[in-house]
Amino acid sequence: MKQLFLFLILAVLTLSACGVGSTPAPDSPSTQSPLPAADAPDSVITDIPLAAGYGARGSWFELYFTNPSSPLAAQKTGGPDGPLAEAIDAARLTVDVAIYSLSLNSIRDALLHAFQRGVRVRVVMESDNRDRADPQILIDAGIPVLGDRREGLMHNKFVVIDESEVWMGSMNFTDSGAYEDNNNLLRIHSVKVAEDYTREFEEMFTDDLFGPDIAAGTPNPRVTIDGTPIDIYFSPDDKVADSFVELISNAQESIYFMAYSFTSDDLGDAVRERAQDGVTVMGVMDSSQVASNAGTEYDAFNQAGLEVHQDGIPGLMHHKVMIIDKEIVVLGSYNFTNSAETRNDENLIVIYNADIAAQFMAEFHRIYGQALP
Repeated sequence: MKQLFLFLILAVLTLSACGVGSTPAPDSPSTQSPLPAADAPDSVITDIPLAAGYGARGSWFELYFTNPSSPLAAQKTGGPDGPLAEAIDAARLTVDVAIYSLSLNSIRDALLHAFQRGVRVRVVMESDNRDRADPQILIDAGIPVLGDRREGLMHNKFVVIDESEVWMGSMNFTDSGAYEDNNNLLRIHSVKVAEDYTREFEEMFTDDLFGPDIAAGTPNPRVTIDGTPIDIYFSPDDKVADSFVELISNAQESIYFMAYSFTSDDLGDAVRERAQDGVTVMGVMDSSQVASNAGTEYDAFNQAGLEVHQDGIPGLMHHKVMIIDKEIVVLGSYNFTNSAETRNDENLIVIYNADIAAQFMAEFHRIYGQALP
């Protein structure tokens, strides 16, 4: 009996040593299995390979940055327009486009193909750019393209697909926007965000209301997606500057910005006040706008001793981005100007997510590293 008992003990020890019936070590990369998509934490962000740019994906978003320094940029291929064109190609019912200008063949062709297979395609754009070649090709094909027909700019750059996803950011749908300039493009999978942008589109396309004629009426001014709050604003109707100044004034540690045009005294004053209280401030501004803008905040920032530089690429530093405390990101078509606040049709969102903020910080450091001393 004793011999049988010893045999059983030895058998159990042998099986345990071989790993039979044991639980794998939780930090073992060879045995740890990924969480199912539905249970994956929101902080899981993976890179998206992009030949002429940078991309990252989370559970509800895709984020893209242009890379004018890429060797492929000169060939006008491999940029953020590729994923957008693919999304339009996958549209089943509707594609609504609000765009300042259009010259990217990839986007033009994707819109034509969508229209030809029966998808409802509608476009609203800045009238000054409606007569150019690519918008005219859309018009000739039967796609309705409405111009704003007013002095202020229809400066939006967004697409709503199947009323379930939104593409937005600073990137104009032009060759220069995608391949010569620094820009961002964000894809958001959310029916509620799509509802907001569809409402704004309908006000312009169906109601023919632009600029200050539009009444505030965003259905979902704050949306939370997988634990990330997002505030959504449209200008001029939502009085964006008031909320923007409040965000800046609440900065505790740092403010980083990339600004194509920065002439707003209210925003500039708010940034300098936080700097005086010890908040770190660093920025990059587009050199052509610094040279041409009356009332640019660049001089005031430098007089205050802040680390704000002009960009160092031949194209435009076209971002309209502010990163607050490395946790909050402000982005959209909204330049930091009075025109964006009072005259132009614009959109802006605020994302409260440190992981997304880290992606924008990486873009900031890329651009800051190229900036003029």
